[in-house]
Parts: sequence; structure tokens; C-alpha cells
Amino acid sequence: MMICEVKELVSGFADMLFPEQCPTCGTALFGGGDFFCSDCLSTVRFTTPPQCTSCGIPFTTTQGADHLCEECILSTPPFSVARSLGLYEGALLDAIHLFKYHGKISVGEDLGRMMAQASYASLAIGDYSLIIPVPLHPKRLRERGFNQSLVLARQVSKRCSIPLDFLALRRTLHTEAQVRLSGRQRRINVRGAFEVTDRNRVEGKKIVLIDDVYTTGSTVAECSKVLMKSGAKEVAVLTLARA
Repeated sequence: MMICEVKELVSGFADMLFPEQCPTCGTALFGGGDFFCSDCLSTVRFTTPPQCTSCGIPFTTTQGADHLCEECILSTPPFSVARSLGLYEGALLDAIHLFKYHGKISVGEDLGRMMAQASYASLAIGDYSLIIPVPLHPKRLRERGFNQSLVLARQVSKRCSIPLDFLALRRTLHTEAQVRLSGRQRRINVRGAFEVTDRNRVEGKKIVLIDDVYTTGSTVAECSKVLMKSGAKEVAVLTLARA
């Protein structure tokens, strides 16, 4: 028996004895490569057309073509396009909370792989030359112990074979958490909070900016604005969920 066949046999026994579990309900997953069990997967609403051609917000109607939403018509975002894996609800929301607030890094890595897989269709990610995660301020990084956007970005970079630069963008202000702020308050809160560390790292690059959740877009818009002012050719935004 060949060595590779032995490894496959051992792996198969291991999968039967110690199967992967659905992160949100604990149901055993026997092969197939699924991240959620079928019941939890049924609660995930993946973003699909029609949606805004710029910010990616899904439209309530299932008919018609993609077009600009009213907000993007009134105020053009500094990024070229933003896309999310799914809506911030159901099992996707639960998985993000396990990852972000309970330190389940392995859940974040699996979510990052899902992002990477979806990005080929939603973003044509192969056209881009650099991946940058939204940075955390050092104080918040110490509190949390990891940057959730970097965990996701590592997986997207690896799966899509695009270089990752997590030092190109720096958060200089320790701002109030965005979660309880209004849209206007969020924009004010992050204004001037980011800077490019070295213009040469981003100049002329087509960048994919990675974050976990797109709510009002204030954070990714501020990051995109700073990157474009430093000479980036284009900034596209990829997030796990759209709130």
C-alpha cells in the first residue's frame, strides 16, 4: 500500500472518530467540506444580485439588474466596489461573534476561506495585486489579542495567491467602538484615524481591503480614502458580512 493511501486511510478513520463540528450548534460534520450543518446553513443569506454596483447593498426586490443605490449616487465612495459574503444574521452572525468576541481563531480561518472562495465571483479578485486588512489600534489589539481582519486577510491572501501587507496601513487614533454609534457619529469617529506607513507600499497598487463587517461603511471608506490619497490605483472592499 502506498504511503499516500495509508495517510488517506488514517485521515478517514480520524474523520469518523473525531468529526468536524458546526461552529454554531455543534452538530458533527462528516466530510463534504461544509463549514455549517445544513440547518445552520439554511439561516445564512448570501449576498446575491441585484445589489448596488458600488457599495454592494442588496436590493429588496429580486428582480432587475445591479445599479447604484441612492446613497452612492449622492456621495460617491472612495472605494471602487464593496462586496460581502452574506448578511449579518443567522449562523453567519453567530460564527462571527464566536470568532471576534470569544477568540475562536479556527472559526475565523474557516470564514476567511469562505470569503476567498466567494471573492472570485463577487469581486473578480484575481485582478488585484495587494491585500490589506483594516488595522486595529495597538490598545485594542492588546485587549482582543488578535486582529480579526488580519486573520481573514491571511486566508484570502493564501487562497487567492495575492500578497498580503498588514503593515502598510496603521491606526493612529484609539477611537470609541463603532457598534452603538449612528452613521454620522461613525464617520466622525474614524475621521483621521488611519495613515499609510510608507507611500511606496501602496502606490500604483490595486488593493483589496479586508474587514469583518460592513455596517455604514465608515471605517472602510476612511481607510480607502487614505490609501487613494497615498497613490493606490484602486481600492476594493471585501467583508464577511453586511449589517
